[in-house]
Amino acid sequence: MESSNLTSVTEFILLGLSSWPELQVHLFLLFLMIYLMILLGNLLIMLLILRDSHLHTPMYFFLINLSSIEIGFTSSVFPQMLVHFLAERKSISYSCCVIQFYTVLSFGIAECYILLVMAYDRYVAIRDPLRYSITMNWGICGMLAAGSWLGGFMLSIVDTVATFQLSFCQNNVINHFLCEMPALLHLSCTDTTHAELVMQVLCIFTLLCPITFIILSYTHIIIAVLKIRSAQGRRKAFSTCSSHILVVTLYFGPIMSLYLKPKSLSSPEYNKIVSVCYFVCTPALNPLIYSLRNKEVKMALRKLLGKPEGA
Repeated sequence: MESSNLTSVTEFILLGLSSWPELQVHLFLLFLMIYLMILLGNLLIMLLILRDSHLHTPMYFFLINLSSIEIGFTSSVFPQMLVHFLAERKSISYSCCVIQFYTVLSFGIAECYILLVMAYDRYVAIRDPLRYSITMNWGICGMLAAGSWLGGFMLSIVDTVATFQLSFCQNNVINHFLCEMPALLHLSCTDTTHAELVMQVLCIFTLLCPITFIILSYTHIIIAVLKIRSAQGRRKAFSTCSSHILVVTLYFGPIMSLYLKPKSLSSPEYNKIVSVCYFVCTPALNPLIYSLRNKEVKMALRKLLGKPEGA
């Protein structure tokens, strides 16, 4: 009898970042600039690494993977969001919502794992530099990168199925700018216990486990660096890790504050602000962090621009 009262939803309405009509064009221009900066910045990093043979090392191989993931991650959301800034009716079909949910989650999980792999790469480079080329050979690097991508695209299937088995009845208005799990759980008119359990288990394997291993890796790295006698050697070792630590903080911080926060403390506006942080901050700042704080990347950029090294 209860199922007869459930109405199948064929589309969702996304309320977006702001309901004020006068802000829509300004937001469109702002986020268009951000999206173009993300695309151009990450494509430039990839081009520099591919062109310069000095950057053909495991660390930069993983950075290419990170930049590729950032492009896919933001491209799953930004085009739809830009269209909705200028559209009167901000609708997304049920099937497109499923696809967006899956792709965002897939790239998001893959990024968690590639950041973990990059931490392991730095751990091996600093803790055991003499065996680094053997431990991090191209076969191992390829498997670690492939495992990160595969883990993202396989694990996200479980969460996508659990979420879209829920019924949404007649309420199809999502107070968000994308189809994201917390917003969809809030919208459901049926018991979400199973979907929430799946999300919590997934968070353990995709957020808590990676960040725990990253922290452990850097704990061992710090211990190893402090044993280096020369101050210059310590600075050089820390400089190879500082960019990655910053990217990890910018990415994991907002996501963990969203997905590991008690449901009672959640609010649509807070969720939207936090989502903007991890959809904008890491993808946009990643190229700047790795170019401004990395001497090798800056040298590759000078070569691309045809400038002498001392310029």
